[in-house]
Amino acid sequence: MSKIPAREIALHILKAVESDGAYANLALNKALEEYQPEKLDRAFTTELAYGTLRTLNTLDWIISRFLQKPLGAQSVWVRNILRTGAYQIFYMDRVPPAAACNEAVELTKKFGTPGAVRFVNGVLRNIVRKKDELAFPDPEEDLVSHISLRYSHPTWMVERWLKEFGVEETVALCRANNNTPPNSIRTNTLRVSREELKAVLEQEGLTVRPTRLAPEGLEITGFLSLRILQSFRKGLFQIQDESSMLVAHAVNPAHGTRVVDACSAPGGKTTHLAQVMGNEGSVRALDLHPHKLDLVRDNCVRLGITCVEAMLLDARDLPGDMSGWADYVLVDAPCSGLGVLRRRPDARWRKEPGQIAGLIKLQDEILQSAAQCVRPGGILVYSTCTITREENQNQVEHFLTRNPDFVLEDLRPFLPGALGDAGLSRGYIQLMPHVHGMDGFFIARMRKRHM
Repeated sequence: MSKIPAREIALHILKAVESDGAYANLALNKALEEYQPEKLDRAFTTELAYGTLRTLNTLDWIISRFLQKPLGAQSVWVRNILRTGAYQIFYMDRVPPAAACNEAVELTKKFGTPGAVRFVNGVLRNIVRKKDELAFPDPEEDLVSHISLRYSHPTWMVERWLKEFGVEETVALCRANNNTPPNSIRTNTLRVSREELKAVLEQEGLTVRPTRLAPEGLEITGFLSLRILQSFRKGLFQIQDESSMLVAHAVNPAHGTRVVDACSAPGGKTTHLAQVMGNEGSVRALDLHPHKLDLVRDNCVRLGITCVEAMLLDARDLPGDMSGWADYVLVDAPCSGLGVLRRRPDARWRKEPGQIAGLIKLQDEILQSAAQCVRPGGILVYSTCTITREENQNQVEHFLTRNPDFVLEDLRPFLPGALGDAGLSRGYIQLMPHVHGMDGFFIARMRKRHM
C-alpha cells in the first residue's frame, strides 16, 4: 500500500486545482509522482479526483441541500472532503457508504477542526440516509437546470447546445463528455509500423488495439506512465487523440514540400505533418511562447524529425518573408476547447461564454494572415478542437467571403469514408464526441486558386 491513502492524494489534487489554479492533469501527475501509489490506489485516486472535478456543480448542489450556511463558508479542505465523500456515495457503487463517511471523518481529523469532524460526519451520513429522496429539477419545469445538474455541465453550455442541437443531442453530448476517453497514441511511422509498435507495446505489458479511423493510431491501457516506457523514449510514438491525427491527413503534404504550421505547440500535428512528408521538405512551426517551442523541438528530437524549424512568431504577423512561400498551411487555431471537455475534467468550470467573442477575433486575424503564406494552387487547412458554429463553419464562411481566391476542397480523398461522404464532400467536417466516439474537432480544407 502507498504511504498516503488514495483519498488523501485526491484531496491534495482538488486543493491544488481550487486554491492554486492548477490544471487537473498536471496536479494529478505531480501528486502521483510525489506519492507513488500502487496500481489500484493510482486508479482510485484518478477516478476520485477527476470524477469530483467533473461533477462539481452536481456535488455542490447535493451538499448544499444539507447545509445551513453556504458551502463556500467552509475551508477549502472541508469543502473538498465533503465533495469527495458525496462523489463516492453517488457515483462509486463499489465503495460502501459507511466507508466513504468514515474515511472523510479521518481526513477531517487531519485537515479540519474538531468541530468540522462532527460537521462532516453529520452532513455525509444525512446524505446517505436521504440519498434516494433527492430529485433533480423537473425537466418539464426547468430543462436547463435538469440537464446541467444531472449531467454536470455549466448552464450556459446547456442553454447553448439546446438551441443548436436540441434536447436529445445535448444529453448525448453531455453524457459523452462524462465518459473517460481512451488513451490514444500515434505510431511514428518514420521508425516503426503500427503492427510492429503494437507488438513492442504488448511486450512492455500494455493492452493495445488499433484506432478505428486514424491509420497510425493505437488505443492503449495497462500502463502507469507512458513517459517511462522505452518505446516512448525511443520515439516510436507520440501521444495524440484520434481526431487530432486526422488533421495532418486533411493537409496531406507531399514529400519535399513547404509547410507552415501557424500555431504549432506542443508539436503533435507538426510532427505528424513531418511524418506524412517522410521527413523530407520544410516545416516551419510557429508559436508565440519560447517554452512552448521547446516542447516542439523536444518532440522532434525524440521522434527523429529533422525537417522542422521552430520559429518564435505571432501568427498574426504573417506572412513576413513567407508571402506565397508555402505549399501547405495549417491553422490549428486557439479555440474555446469545447470538443475536448471529456479529456479535461476541470475545463468545463474554467470556461465562460464571454471568452468566445475574443477567440473568434483572434482566429480570424490568424487565418487572414496565415493565408497570405499560401502559394497559388496551395492548400490551407483550418482546424479547432471545439464544436461552436461561430468558431468553425461561420469562421470559414466569413473567410471565404473575404477571400474569393480560396475555395473549399472535397475531403473524401484524404479522410476515412466512415465519417460520412456528405460531410466530407463539402470540404469540412465537424467531429462530435457523442457521434464519432472521439474528441470534438473541426477540419476544413481550402485551396488557393491559380488566378
